[in-house]
Amino acid sequence: MRAAAFTEFGGPEVLRLMELETPQAGTGQVRVRIKAAGVQPYDCAVRAGWTPPGIGPGFPRVPGNEFAGIVDQVGPEVTGVTVGAEVLGFGQLNCYAEYLVIPADQITPKPESLPWTVAGGFTAGAQTAHIALQTLGVGPGDVLLVHGAAGAVGTVAVQLAQLWGATVIGTAREENHDYLRGLGATPVAYGDGLADRVRALAPSGVSAALDGAGGDALRVSLELVPDRKRILTLVEHDQAEPLGILVTPALRSAARLAELVDLHHRNLLRLHIRETFPLSRAADAHRAMETGHGRGKIVITIP
Repeated sequence: MRAAAFTEFGGPEVLRLMELETPQAGTGQVRVRIKAAGVQPYDCAVRAGWTPPGIGPGFPRVPGNEFAGIVDQVGPEVTGVTVGAEVLGFGQLNCYAEYLVIPADQITPKPESLPWTVAGGFTAGAQTAHIALQTLGVGPGDVLLVHGAAGAVGTVAVQLAQLWGATVIGTAREENHDYLRGLGATPVAYGDGLADRVRALAPSGVSAALDGAGGDALRVSLELVPDRKRILTLVEHDQAEPLGILVTPALRSAARLAELVDLHHRNLLRLHIRETFPLSRAADAHRAMETGHGRGKIVITIP
């Protein structure tokens, strides 16, 4: 099979198209013919040298931990999944490839209403936002500050928080402000004076913050939110414990994903696709991701 893989850690240029052995589904597993795979900062970190927990050493290594495709092989002891089923799901690695073997409890059916590109980039942002907001206890009456609100996680967090009864203020670059207004959030610009601008928009105060930007954004969150257990960072993980703030727990599940897919199917949740790249241009997809700008999701497509 073809895969975008690397044999040494480094910049985007180490990612190249390779021919690798096609995997076979084992007990409790299915094999999926991948149609689309989302690109995340997680993938860039793997390429640059970070090894996720539980992953052993060795090359070649294939990034990617969210996908959508068609089941083409079902292993022993798998029930409720048939060859030909259209699915989306999640793992840790190996999604930038034509075929992926994955435990059957890490997929959920893809409705016809969910396009392949959206399905391929849906899992990580949607589940991360859902888990983060649940961890923060976001609900009716909250004023939630979302940093990096135009990104994939931020886009979903803005929409979910409003569905759950919260008011949302979202930080973003000026060119993304109309986009955030379209999602129902009140946009605010980054930069000097951010805390004062947020105070002007929320005179009764900010009750919770989701930090998808780090740095000054986290400092502003600490200044504005009285209860540090209602601040969650997606990026400054090494600062969480010393500051007494939260990070996203590892609680992804097929049931959670199915709930979010249903919200999309009912037009209560949408995900903007910023750009798509063919598998052969995975390195360019990583370059686009590492600019740190833009709205929505970057997705790799595999015909």
